[in-house]
Amino acid sequence: MDFSISEEQQQFRDAVSKFAKNELNNNVVERDHEEVFDWQGWNKCGEFGLLGLPVPEQYGGQNADIVTCVLAMQSLGSACEDAGLLFALNSHIWTCCIPILQFGSEEQKQNYLPALSSGSKIGGHAMTEPNAGSDAYAITTTAVKDGEYYVLNGTKVFTSNAPIADVLLIFASTDKDKGFAGISAFLVDTEREGISVGKPLAKTGLRTSPTGEVVLENCRVPVSSRLGAEGAGSAIFNAEMEWERSCLFASHLGSMERQLEECVQYAKDRQQFGKSIGEFQAISSKIADMKVRIELAQLILYKVAWMKGNGKRAQLESAIAKLFTSESYVQSSLDAVQIHGGYGCMREFGVERNLRDSLASRVYSGTSEIQRNTIASWLGI
Repeated sequence: MDFSISEEQQQFRDAVSKFAKNELNNNVVERDHEEVFDWQGWNKCGEFGLLGLPVPEQYGGQNADIVTCVLAMQSLGSACEDAGLLFALNSHIWTCCIPILQFGSEEQKQNYLPALSSGSKIGGHAMTEPNAGSDAYAITTTAVKDGEYYVLNGTKVFTSNAPIADVLLIFASTDKDKGFAGISAFLVDTEREGISVGKPLAKTGLRTSPTGEVVLENCRVPVSSRLGAEGAGSAIFNAEMEWERSCLFASHLGSMERQLEECVQYAKDRQQFGKSIGEFQAISSKIADMKVRIELAQLILYKVAWMKGNGKRAQLESAIAKLFTSESYVQSSLDAVQIHGGYGCMREFGVERNLRDSLASRVYSGTSEIQRNTIASWLGI
């Protein structure tokens, strides 16, 4: 297993890092406080080619392989301080573009991917419901076939990008008797009659990433809007989660790298009791643990990318990657606050924002508890 990267990948990673540092860090503190999405940054990401990174060139994308995608997301996390913008970007790519690319008809690819790749349209994904979170397949949203249409009814919550999305991938039951095998997926334009999106929800972290409720009331969509076959929803959901649990969490890996750099510098500069605080074992041990988490998270994330890049499924490995990276992200963020002391709690320094942004990583893409259940099931338990 060779984790070395090509010169071309290295150059692209450097270009992404430079772009993010120069273009995506404007007024982050203010926008976080006011919960404002960075439209200018989004458009710049589209112009740079990030929003269609894995999409083939014929549909307006960059045709990047998954290893390159992971490297790019890692660089973004390291160089961009706006975690909300990165979360919106990741949701757009892995839970909308990728499913269309993998399961869509040629007509659907032509209709959606060019606009999604350029950023002129924003995509999202609606699975979670008020009573269906970890038990994702307990959804009650229905899609009843009526001639050449499906009629959708139900409510979705915590839908990333919903308040700004042009198209949502919506999961609904087409046959309740079949359980998870009766779940289907539909591409629904948010301007269509019968779909309404609530105002952005106030969140602890990721405040610059709009999240909202989606209500479907007799929303009629043509059969051609169904993604894949009837009952393919669970396969679509599981496939996209493998991508998200590697690429999205690569951006968290990058954030941990930035945290470490900041903590090392602060530990060198901050003087207490006549010497730098980094000379105290209580601080240096925290920094050492942060480095260990980064190295191990990188190894498992790269392994998932390598496996998928070689045509292998990575259901177990992606669950391990998601679990370890999210737990590490939260712990490193807590350590960073502790290392910075009082300054770590001040909004203008950004350390506490990193902690707030990290918290939900243990919940989205499947909670830590669900990942442990998945891992255990692969071990026959």
